Formats: sequence, C-alpha cells, structure tokens
Amino acid sequence: MFGYILVNKSEMKFKDYDSYRSFYCGLCRELKQEYGIFGQATLSYDMTFLLVLLTGLYEPQTERGSCKCVAHPFEKHITQTNEITRYAADMNVLLTYLKYQDDWADDRQYKKYISIKLLESKYQKIELKYQEKAERISALLNQLYEYEKAQEEDIDIMSGFFGEIMAEIFIYRQDEWKDTLYRMGFYLGKFVYLMDAYEDIEEDLKKSLYNPFRKMYNSGSFEEECQQILTMMMAECSREFEKLPILEHIDILRNVLYSGVWCRYDVVSQKRRERQEKADAGSI
Repeated sequence: MFGYILVNKSEMKFKDYDSYRSFYCGLCRELKQEYGIFGQATLSYDMTFLLVLLTGLYEPQTERGSCKCVAHPFEKHITQTNEITRYAADMNVLLTYLKYQDDWADDRQYKKYISIKLLESKYQKIELKYQEKAERISALLNQLYEYEKAQEEDIDIMSGFFGEIMAEIFIYRQDEWKDTLYRMGFYLGKFVYLMDAYEDIEEDLKKSLYNPFRKMYNSGSFEEECQQILTMMMAECSREFEKLPILEHIDILRNVLYSGVWCRYDVVSQKRRERQEKADAGSI
C-alpha cells in the first residue's frame, strides 16, 4: 500500500520540487546511515510527505547538505534533514516490514519472506524504540488480516483499520495538534487502502484474493462509486490539514493533497477505460 502519496511534478514550481526532492534525498541518506542498504531500499514518497508535513508544522532546525548515491553516482544532490527525518525513516522501515508481511500472507512468494528476514532485526530495533506505537499498529494489522480472512464486505470497517495505522504514524508528539494530525492520517490512510484496492481489483479477483470492492465491482456504477468514496476521504483529510498552522512548504503539501494523490488514480482509471473500449469494440 505504498506509492499513492505523490507530488504532481507537472504542477509544481521548480523551487518547490527541488525542496521536496532535498527532503527525499535526506530521508534516503538517513535510511542508509541507520539501517544500511536494505533500509535504504524501503525509501518511499509516502514518508517523504510526512517528513515535509511535520517539518512545516513544527519548524525544527533543518540542515542543508549534499550527497551522492548509487542511483546518481556522479552528481551531488542537495539534502535537508532535521530531527523529524529520523522519525520518518523509522516509520518507513516499520511500514515496509509490515507490508512485506502482508504480501507474504497474500501470495507466499519466497522473495517476500527473504525481505521480511532482511528487515526483521531493523524492525525489532524500531519496535523497542516506539513500543506502544508499534504494538498498536501491529494489533490493527492483525485485525485487518482477520477481517480479510472473514471476507468482510464493509469497506468503511476495512479501510478504517489502515486509517488507524496511518493515524498512529502521523502523531509525532502528544501536543495540541495530535488530534488533528490523527484525523488527517486516518482519512489519508483510508484513501490509500481503498486506492490500493481500486487498482488491484481485477488481479485480486483473478487470483481469488480478498478485495473490499469485489461485490461492488460488478455493479454498473463501480467507477462512479469508487471516485465518490475516494473523493470523500481526501476531502476529510484536506479539511483537517487546513486546520494546521503551516506556512513553510505549504505549496508542496497542497500539491500532494489536492493533485498528487490522484495521479495513480488517473492512470488506473484511464487504462481501465481503454480496456473497456477495446472490449466493447471487439464485441461489435
């Protein structure tokens, strides 16, 4: 369930994209320093968004630097790091480890099992550091698995589990903003869970895997209903976001919430329409 909290680069100013990229590269460097190359491989845009969000809210002292990486060995990249970078790196590894467990439970591919083992000691380190948070997230994930096994059809219940997981991750401090961050993470998590289900519906049905949209898929209004549900989730998420007193990096954050999160949706829905048009043309 990664890869949906993106920027829409085509609608960003160059300076904003450069700033966003510097946080991404800073997170990448932090992952490598703390968890090695296997930790670095977990790097995601999702936690980069969280890093920029919390940086904009709490305004910690941020250091600028530069680094080279395996992907770009001959070119230095600007980095921005602060105290929140480590938290985002920890949450990145935690979520990736749990995702591998989810994938392993789904398809039993051996490479997923290997990935779990490679990250296991790193996850255990994070689990000790954030014991209460890790226990809460693990319990929610186990509930999600159990309800999936039971073929639960209520999409609000199912997306709510992942919403609670993201909500836990969004809370960085127990302060006046924790409730707003919790609700923002909750609705964004629900969106991510449902967007993942929307994208995978055909493949899941083919493989007889659980998908909360399986009953809705054969209805004539599947696309319209999904779009409406996803729009409602992002509307609630954005409403909570606008309550936060953020000025720094505000254009980057709004780009993600109002445009970037829909990039994958647009690609998936367009491909689905094209397949349907070909199928309709072939039946004539």
